[in-house]
Amino acid sequence: MINNFNRFNRNCMKPNTWLRFISTAPVPDIDLSYYCNPKHALEIENNIKIRKGVGDLWRVLNMYDIFKTIAPTDKDYQNIRHDLYKELCILPNKTHSSVINYIDPHILAEVNPKKDFKGYAPLEFSEMTRRLNLVRTDKLGHTCGHKSYYFLGELAELEEALIKYTVNKLLLNDFKLVSVPDILPRKVLESCGMTVNTDRTQIYSLDPVHHGPDLCLSGTSEMSLAGLLMNTLHAKRDLPLKLAAVSRCYRAETSNVIEERGIYRVHQFTKVEMFIVTSKSQSEDMLEYLRRLQEELFKPLDFNMRILDMPPHELGAPAYRKYDIEAWMPGRNNYGEISSCSNCTDYQSRRLNIKYVHDNEINYVHTLNGTACAVPRMLITLLETHQDPKGKIYIPEVLQPYMSKKVYITRNTVVPELKLMKIKR
Repeated sequence: MINNFNRFNRNCMKPNTWLRFISTAPVPDIDLSYYCNPKHALEIENNIKIRKGVGDLWRVLNMYDIFKTIAPTDKDYQNIRHDLYKELCILPNKTHSSVINYIDPHILAEVNPKKDFKGYAPLEFSEMTRRLNLVRTDKLGHTCGHKSYYFLGELAELEEALIKYTVNKLLLNDFKLVSVPDILPRKVLESCGMTVNTDRTQIYSLDPVHHGPDLCLSGTSEMSLAGLLMNTLHAKRDLPLKLAAVSRCYRAETSNVIEERGIYRVHQFTKVEMFIVTSKSQSEDMLEYLRRLQEELFKPLDFNMRILDMPPHELGAPAYRKYDIEAWMPGRNNYGEISSCSNCTDYQSRRLNIKYVHDNEINYVHTLNGTACAVPRMLITLLETHQDPKGKIYIPEVLQPYMSKKVYITRNTVVPELKLMKIKR
């Protein structure tokens, strides 16, 4: 690292630049002084317990005791070190002191009133779009399989309008737009806190026989953006670094919960993601910034939503603190999550070797992420909120410029309805 310091100084004379040191995935730099110190054992054990119980600290401590006795020249050193760090990487991030005792989410704010339908019973998204011939979700096994969809006509236009509206707002807030890959090495996903090749994984892994080992489909562009910055060193004056990406997201998860029917939980969808790299002293303020920005994005869309401060068991391994935004979906008569933002502190940067320098002192950056627009759930919310009893759907005013100034979505007559035919043998 120090050998590259002069190169770094020369590169940092240019604004918003970073220096890549090496191209290979780094060895995780887990804080052994904390995780392997018995003085912190009860604190860490309690954190594991409230964070879904993932990780085995006592196994880590026993392995560390053995590791300390092995010389680097010993033939078993690398294997023991690998096994120790594998166990260390499973342990969750620390938890913010403000939420550590939460059992349920805390409602911080409610934005926009619920729409009064004045005696009209609002339709659910699937029924509304069926009547208007805007979505296909059934009998798709011959094309894209289970938990997939086609958006048709003006609904497909609304998807594009949402993306353009969101990206434009992020660019006005000094985010840098990045086009990212959707196929990533397993190591990058694991470094971001995802589990791969286990019974609980949400990740699609490509066939190693035909596509090469350890390649996966990305579940969110956060992983690609984090991977882009792997093995980089930044000047503190260039932070925060704010990146955004539009990508397809692939999730192997399924659900039989009735509240998650239809396109609420699907195997692939489009999302606009925000990713921020900052210093340790800035990261808590940046989480509040992300939350406020999400509110600014969603409020003009004129649906009811609530902001939640999430309890430890809802955080996921990388997050130190997380806010969720739930939107009221009147056709379902229920709230549904449409967005979240998380402060991952140095959990990801220690695994991906992303650092910053200030006054000749080098530290790990803090990383944050936030959903700017997850298309399927946003469409559910908008259509159920802005439906008209006459069968039209009002387009929020801020989206109309991105839809040729159309005011309403009406029945799709361009793409014909799907009709199943019986073939006689």
